[in-house]
Amino acid sequence: MKCPYCGYLESRVVDSRSTEDDMSIRRRRECLECAKRYTTYEKVENVPILVIKKNMNREYFDRTKIINGLIKACQKRPVSRQQIENIADEVEKKISNKMMTEVQSEYIGEMIMESLKDLDEVSYVRFASVYRQFKDINTFMEEIKSLLGNK
Repeated sequence: MKCPYCGYLESRVVDSRSTEDDMSIRRRRECLECAKRYTTYEKVENVPILVIKKNMNREYFDRTKIINGLIKACQKRPVSRQQIENIADEVEKKISNKMMTEVQSEYIGEMIMESLKDLDEVSYVRFASVYRQFKDINTFMEEIKSLLGNK
């Protein structure tokens, strides 16, 4: 950290504490050259993630859309709200950990379906039918046969 008074690059941290909102850390530093003190703030960088839709439009990632889709797919099924939240958290974490700033909607959909397949097969088929836009009963049956074949 460069001293704002003399420009020296070395300093020592005298005091560190969280801010009131716990969103950043306030550090009091002392320059090792001129001995003057100054304050710095450290916070997590929040890089927005853009989702590339099937029509190539881009929109900001919104985990509530994932949750709403999962709630519809899991309606009247033995899937708790916490399990739905966990899937949304897992998807968001995978995208963030890969440091992706843009992600295809298909990639998100496939991650969700992979999680649902292990959690509840009926919810999986419901989600897949909307996500993959099943055109007729034959497409629906192919997905069910594929699901049964993987057991």
